[in-house]
Amino acid sequence: MELGIPDRVPVFCQLSVGHYFLYADPSPMDIWFRSEALADALVQMQQRYQFDGILVNIPGRDPEFEKHIDRVQRKDAERETWVWWKNGNYTRIPDDDCAHYFQSDGSRFFPTFEQVDPETLWYVEPWDLSGITYPYSWGFDPEPRPFEDFFPPFHDETIRLVKNKVGDATSVHSEIFSPFSQFLELLNYEYALMGLLDDPGKSHAILERLTLGATDLAKRQAAAGVDAILISSAFAGGGLISREDYATFVLPYEKQVISDVQSEFPNLKVYTHTCGAIGDRLDLMLATGTNGIDTLDPPPLGTVELEQAVEQLNGQAFIKGNLDPVHTFLYGDEEKVRQSVMHRLQVAKPRGGYILSSACSIAPAVRPELLETMSQIVLEHGCY
Repeated sequence: MELGIPDRVPVFCQLSVGHYFLYADPSPMDIWFRSEALADALVQMQQRYQFDGILVNIPGRDPEFEKHIDRVQRKDAERETWVWWKNGNYTRIPDDDCAHYFQSDGSRFFPTFEQVDPETLWYVEPWDLSGITYPYSWGFDPEPRPFEDFFPPFHDETIRLVKNKVGDATSVHSEIFSPFSQFLELLNYEYALMGLLDDPGKSHAILERLTLGATDLAKRQAAAGVDAILISSAFAGGGLISREDYATFVLPYEKQVISDVQSEFPNLKVYTHTCGAIGDRLDLMLATGTNGIDTLDPPPLGTVELEQAVEQLNGQAFIKGNLDPVHTFLYGDEEKVRQSVMHRLQVAKPRGGYILSSACSIAPAVRPELLETMSQIVLEHGCY
């Protein structure tokens, strides 16, 4: 992350929640609902795969969440656990995928663009226990918290637990949703994109408010001791918005977050995760002031060849990713992994500033042996 030459190329993938559910010791329900269980799962998988970092990308949980439960139902045929809440709604927890919160009629709630008053917004957390609410409140609290004390005291608990478990031996990263990602999550994607077209003025007002909350959360995570913060801006690639819309609706707000956070924490690294087709906007991503770019999906998933990224980003931002998570890991084998890893080391190792990683998250069904193979190759061939 310092853009220099380390002793070895670091290796560190983001794992899907479903992968933790399948291969970590705590149960999926415990991982989803308990900060301590999630911290245990994160550290267990990091140690198994010899990763140099851990990404904490689910917020800490209310330690009193159980008082809201009406009943828990196991559905073996569906390989899911359902948690019914006292308010009549329920959460479905698959054995191998993210949990989702549903209304009693089976729908998921999203406010309409017309309903949203920008002045009521601060931050939107899609992975909160009760999903999306509006005006936004945490879990089953009946009222929103005041903006000056918006995040509940347990929100960064998982970060603190992980830091206590690994000390300084492992780089601990946290995640915030970019203003643009929050905007999409709040309204559901197609309606948010329509809002950009129908009323760009109101869209900008919403993004300005969500920028304040993202900055607030990032500073809180920095104070908790993280080594880097990932801005999850997954949907800002060419598959959803144009280069021009990126410059209009994404760039200025991510730039503001990074600037405001680093004005208070100047040594903190902040980097950007954007999926898919980003080969046409690497220069715009750099213009946000980001310290690094994550995923860099290669064809056919995305549009970034690693050689291109090295030439364009060298000396300006660190590079993390580019290993195809689908064709190399999900559908690949040990030889495919070996060839792919060795190619990335050959291209990106010489100049430094590279973290070897899957482009996007490791899918639930990826065999652990392939990740162990990846890390072993780096240990053998990644040293300077």
